[in-house]
Formats: sequence, C-alpha cells, structure tokens
Amino acid sequence: MRGTPYPTLGELLRRARATVAARPGALRLRAVGTSRAGRPLWLLSAGHGPRHILTVAGAHANEPVGGVTSLSLAERFAREPALLQESGCTWNFLLCLDPDGASLAGRWLTGLPGEGRPGEGLPGEGRAAAEASPTLRGYYRRFYRPAFAAQPEFPPVTSDPRPVMPESEALVRLIDELRPVVQFSLHGVEVGGSFLQLTRAVPGAAAAYRRIAADLGIPLEHRPFDGMGWLAESPGVLVLPDSGPTEERDPSGFTSQATWLYAMRHGTVSAVVEAPFWSVAGVSDPRPVAEPRREVAEASEILLGRAKQLEAVVGELGPRAPETPEEIAHFTAARELMDIGPGVVDTWNSAELATTVGNAVSLGVAARRIPLRAAAMMRQALGGAPALDTLVEAWARELASTFDARWVPVTDQTELQIRTMLALARALV
Repeated sequence: MRGTPYPTLGELLRRARATVAARPGALRLRAVGTSRAGRPLWLLSAGHGPRHILTVAGAHANEPVGGVTSLSLAERFAREPALLQESGCTWNFLLCLDPDGASLAGRWLTGLPGEGRPGEGLPGEGRAAAEASPTLRGYYRRFYRPAFAAQPEFPPVTSDPRPVMPESEALVRLIDELRPVVQFSLHGVEVGGSFLQLTRAVPGAAAAYRRIAADLGIPLEHRPFDGMGWLAESPGVLVLPDSGPTEERDPSGFTSQATWLYAMRHGTVSAVVEAPFWSVAGVSDPRPVAEPRREVAEASEILLGRAKQLEAVVGELGPRAPETPEEIAHFTAARELMDIGPGVVDTWNSAELATTVGNAVSLGVAARRIPLRAAAMMRQALGGAPALDTLVEAWARELASTFDARWVPVTDQTELQIRTMLALARALV
C-alpha cells in the first residue's frame, strides 16, 4: 500500500463494500445512523467475540487518516481472523463520524498528488521531494473544518439550548449498545508531532507508544497542550487525572461532553491517537527554555497580529455575504477562528507553557495554524479572492519553511495508529 493517498469519502465506502463482498462473514457493514444531511454513518465490524472494541474515524472533517487506518486494520483482520479470535473480541470501525464535513473537506483530496506522483514543492525542496509528497499550500487551498459546535464528537452539555446533532446521538447510542472495553478516536494534525490521550492510565502503554513512534521516525509532542488539564505521563502521552474535567471547553466558549468522556460510564478506556501529516522534529526537543514567558509572548504576537492582518484584508474586500450553504459553512468556521485569538492567548498565559523547546515549537506552529485555517476558509467563503489567495499561499509556505515540515507517508501515519491500537487492545483485552 506504500504510495496510497487518503481515500475520499466515496472511495472509502466503495472499498469497504468490496472488502465485505470479497470475504463474506469475516466483515459486516451496517448503517448506525444518519448525518444532518441524511448521509449514512457506516459501521464496519470484524470478529464475533462477546467483548467489543470501537474505533471512531473522521470525527474532524479535515483529518482523513482515521478512515484509511480503520479500513486497513479491518482488512488485516479479514485476512488473519486469528488475530481477533484469540482475544474473543468484535472490533467495530465507525468509518466516518462527520460525512457532511468530510464531503466539504474532501475536496482537497481530489487534487492531492499521490506519493511518488508529480506534486508541487516548496522552494529549496528539490525536484525529488516535490514529486514525492503533497504540500501545505495544496492542503490549505481547499481546507475545511467545521465550527466548534458543529463537530459531532463534542455534543453540547445539557444546559446548552442547542440541539444535539444526529451524528452525536448515533455515536452515543453505539457506545451504549457496544459498551466497548476500549474506544479509539483517530485524529490527524496538519503540522507537528504525534501524541496519545488516555482517559485512564494503561500499564505499558506509554513505553509501547514511544517505541512505535520511534520505529516509524515520527516525533512525539514533548508536552501536548491540547489537554491542558491532563497529566503528562511521559513525552507524547496524556492521561486524564482522577479529578479531571468531565467537560470540554474550546476557545470559542462552547462547552461539551466529549463522547470519549461519555464512554467512561461503561468502564471504557478511551484513547485519542493523533498522527501528523507533516512532521516537525523540533516538537520533541526536551531542552528547557530560558524564558518561557517570552516564548508565549512571541507566539501570542504572531497569532493576534495575523488575525488583525486577515481582518484588514477581509475589510478591504468590501461587503460580500456568503450565499451557498458551503460558503456559509466556511464563513462561520473562519469567523469563529478570527475571533478566538484573545481567548487562546489568555489560556496560554494562564498555563505553564513553553517550558521546553519542543513546547515552544508547538506553540509557534499553533500561532500560525489558527489564522491560516481562518484565511483558508474565508478565501473559499468569499469566492477565492486573490488577496486571500496570496495570504494563504504565503502563510502556508512560511509555516512549512519555518519548521522544516516533512510529509509523513500515509502508510506511516496509518501504521502508527494501527500499532498503537493493537498494543492498547492487547493490554486491555
């Protein structure tokens, strides 16, 4: 499979159906719900054991790696049924939790050069590198990630008047039906390193995860700041403390009960596995930083400065309201990211961040990624305005060159997630 790009949503389903048809009885495919737009949510199951494992892919629309990871592992189980028979488990794969979002975000896949096929590189990469991998510029030109409240892995808390999305309801029903021993949530990050979040400590998990990442040459985030209220068990591994948060609050102020926290009522261990698309070696640097506050201040200045720059460019374009549902979705998500800067900076200043070189690098990436995402979506919301096109291209190139971002082959991304899931399943089952 080396050289295989991410499948689109349609390709993922066609391949799943073909695999089920080729191995009847080994795999089963059923719909477990529908999206807001009426798209089915497909569950692919392998094995017939009484205990269940659940893998959730496609929770974030811009992260297609989980779908190909899920399908690859399901195909492995079909070829080698003894892998599951020994554990007495049924392994279930929700192939895409947000098919509506994926249908918008997946447009960048149609222009994605396969590994080993011609692509467009950045200055200084050389022809061989340019022909071997996609680019951040190509990725962001068609970027889409829904606004926080429209991400189905995070249904609103009961006090929130907003209705729960049908995708969220379907996942909660599935969790209640299966009562899985372990639930995996597969994610991808554009630029950075890999990390693992666990809702309960699993003996041996951190050491196994570090070995897997090292074998594949994928850097670990030295201290991920995605879960600031979580304990850093070791580099790249976060564990929910006993008195940890029962809710998730994002920078927009939206508060939710993450579905991987919901599963804890069944004794389920949830594991969030992040794989980078473009890796940055610097995020794993454990050396201490002399002046952490200065690092945070510099990252904050970049974030707020670029948000202001983007605001100015949008203002110069004059009044133009998004018209189509797609443009409105892009505009809503972009507007939210343009407004969260002060809240993000407050969070950075209230936590002990940038204490290591690796964490300072991660902050620098995030400070650039947030306004870049906003500019990329605003560009599409406003009809591809040339001024926004120039901004997206310049910021994408600067992000890649500043941190020497290197494309991680899709096979390595999926292998990281597959090996991690198998190691944790062995430990828990």
